[in-house]
Amino acid sequence: MSVLVSATDLLAGDRGPTVLLDVRWALGDDPRRARYLDGHLPGAVYVDLGNELADPPSAAEGRHPLPSLQRLQAAARRWGIRDGDAVVAYDATGGLAAARAWWLLRWGGVADVQLLDGGLDAWLRAGGPVATGDVVPEPGDVTLTGGGLPVLSIDQAAALPSSGVLLDARAGERYRGEVEPVDPRARHVPGAVSAPTTANLTVEGTFRPASELRARFAAMGVQPGTDVGVYCGSGVTAAHEVAALAVAGIEAALWPGSWSQWAADPDRPAATGR
Repeated sequence: MSVLVSATDLLAGDRGPTVLLDVRWALGDDPRRARYLDGHLPGAVYVDLGNELADPPSAAEGRHPLPSLQRLQAAARRWGIRDGDAVVAYDATGGLAAARAWWLLRWGGVADVQLLDGGLDAWLRAGGPVATGDVVPEPGDVTLTGGGLPVLSIDQAAALPSSGVLLDARAGERYRGEVEPVDPRARHVPGAVSAPTTANLTVEGTFRPASELRARFAAMGVQPGTDVGVYCGSGVTAAHEVAALAVAGIEAALWPGSWSQWAADPDRPAATGR
C-alpha cells in the first residue's frame, strides 16, 4: 500500500469505503478544532492529537507517549473505522501532524492507511469542496492487533548509532543545541544524524519524489536494508520522517519518547554541533 494518495485521486471517489481524518495540530495552536469546524474535507472526522494520539506526558515516557492499543482502538472506533476500511489522514502542514495518525494506525495493524499528499492545501488546489460543522460518524468495529511497525526504546535508540543510523528529525538549530523551546535541555543524542523532516517536502507542502528522498537519505548513510531509527522532540514529526523513508523504500523504526524523554534524564549525555 502506497504511503500517499494525491488530492486528484482522492477526488476521483473510486476507493470504496474511506474514513477521512482531520489531524490539524501544531504546538501552541489552540484554535485548531475551530479551524476544522470552519472548513474540512466533506465527511472528515476531527482527531485531537494531544488527547487521542498520545497518552498523558511524563518525564519517564516523554511529551507524547504512545497511547495503549486499547485506547487507540477505542479512538479509531469513535472515528468510525471498521475492519477493512481504507483511511486517509490529512492536516494543513504537509502531513507533519497527520503522519502521527498514519503511523499509529499502521502500528496498530490497519493495513490501508494513507496520507493526503499536500493536505488541505492540495485538496483546495485540486478544486475539492469543503464542509463546515462537526462530523460524528457511526461507531466503527475495527480491531487493532499491534506490531504493525517497528518501535525503538530509549536504550535501543542510544545503541543504534554503533550499528546503524539514528536520524534526528527536529530543526537543525535544535539538533545543534542553539535553541530548545520546549524540552529541558538542548542538543542531540550522541551519534545521531541531523535530518530535519521539513526538508522532505516541496515548497507546496507535498512530499518530494521518491528518487529525491532516496538521494537525501543516502547522503546520510541510509539505504534500503540499513538499520535506521528516527526521533524528534516527542515522536510526532518523527512519524513524518518514517513516512518519507517509506516513500523512499526504506523501513525505519520510530522512537516514541524522542528527545523529550532523553532530555528529562540528566544521566543521558547530549552532544552539540553538527
